[in-house]
Amino acid sequence: MSTTAGARSATALFAFDDATLARLAQRQGTPGFFYRAAVAGQAWSALRAALPARVRVAYAVKANPHPRLLALLADLGAAFDCASEGELRAAAAALRAAGAPPLPDAASSAPARLFFAGPGKQDRELLLAVALGARVQAEGWEDLQRLDALLRGGPPLAVNLRVHPAGGVEEERRILGGAGPSAFGVDEEDVPALLARAADLAHVRIVGLHVFAASNQRDAARLLATHAMVLDLARRLYERHDLRLGLVDLGGGLGVPYAADESPLDTDVLGAGLAVLLARHAWFSGELLLEPGRFLAAGCGVYLTRVVRTKISRGVRFAILQAGLNHLLRPALTGQPFPVRLVEDAGRGSCGPVTLAGPLCTSLDRLGDVALPELRPGDLLAFGMAGAYGATEAMTAFLSHPPAGETWVETD
Repeated sequence: MSTTAGARSATALFAFDDATLARLAQRQGTPGFFYRAAVAGQAWSALRAALPARVRVAYAVKANPHPRLLALLADLGAAFDCASEGELRAAAAALRAAGAPPLPDAASSAPARLFFAGPGKQDRELLLAVALGARVQAEGWEDLQRLDALLRGGPPLAVNLRVHPAGGVEEERRILGGAGPSAFGVDEEDVPALLARAADLAHVRIVGLHVFAASNQRDAARLLATHAMVLDLARRLYERHDLRLGLVDLGGGLGVPYAADESPLDTDVLGAGLAVLLARHAWFSGELLLEPGRFLAAGCGVYLTRVVRTKISRGVRFAILQAGLNHLLRPALTGQPFPVRLVEDAGRGSCGPVTLAGPLCTSLDRLGDVALPELRPGDLLAFGMAGAYGATEAMTAFLSHPPAGETWVETD
């Protein structure tokens, strides 16, 4: 099994050892996020080594758009999956700083280093994406039509078409919405009619397919089943509608464990399976694209906060922390807490159930029901796997508490 951001011991779910965590908290203060740059680099290298050469990797910037992380990944050769004007500008700046080669021109069928997705693109965002050389992931007819109207002169713009498939793999807690109605992409059954309309556009050419049908999936076999479904869809579009594709974007979904007893994604199995799929689809000579976000970023980060007070309410043990969903929103969205432990807990005895609450004046401010030793005011808690969907997913402005600090540790 590959050593990846997820394939680590329970202790390493927290990026640093206890002594380092205690030292960081003392020097930088709490609450705050602390990132270990080397872990993100190791995650990239392990994933890249496991994948066939025809599978490219675009980091999903929404997982963590910190400029330091983008710079690191740009230096390593990553492309970037962006979903806003801000992400486009940040990723483009990272590529420029890394001395990235010129991006392909509008007519190229080769994949760019920037991709622009999202169901509600505005004209100014589309124009920016084109100016930066980003490959637009067209969500439907409106994106295609507006691009065609905005562009004048030169060869047609190469775009990808995002399709909402009839099936896919979801994480246990609903995030993607399954195969039902969706704000994203063109429903699979409506693609033929759209292709017929798009044939009349003068300034846009569909050369890629984009399907995102999985989230936080740690089972390589289930991911590969979804990827096989996407490639089968691509083949049908080629055979029935002569849609010649230079790129099939398989989306993200590469998962990480959030508990010590959860198995990591086996990237060797994933890479070998993708090689088999490419060999099986001899009609396709282009490249595949994966869009991992949390897989590359989660393991590099830890969130540190201290216990302010404890109480027992009608038999339930509570620990009230310096911050809550204003810094860590994911537990409230998914129902799954980040892994958490008491730093330097020697002599505290066995663990028992405790509800972690933040300081906000709302009963929604919960970070999970977990098992921890007896807690006291001033205790330091570490939340692991917090490098993804942490700082920038939080409700930072809610109730006007201070934002969390972010500190990068460049050396081990």
